[in-house]
Amino acid sequence: MICVFVQFRCTPGKTYEVATAIYDREVVSELYSTSGEYDLIAKIYIPDDADVGHYLSERLFDISGIVRTLTTMTFKAF
Repeated sequence: MICVFVQFRCTPGKTYEVATAIYDREVVSELYSTSGEYDLIAKIYIPDDADVGHYLSERLFDISGIVRTLTTMTFKAF
């Protein structure tokens, strides 16, 4: 499995609605509220045989209230 972190910037006042919608999709391993430029961060495990972009687009990025996302790929460095 591939581990990625996705940060979500939400429409003002919609963060809790977005977080609930993300959890309802049962895709994320962990979801946190954050400070700074983004409102939420999620840890997501993607199957090895899946394309990361398609996987995230089809399962998460169509949620109403998401303004912007930032996906960070992880690599086994040690």
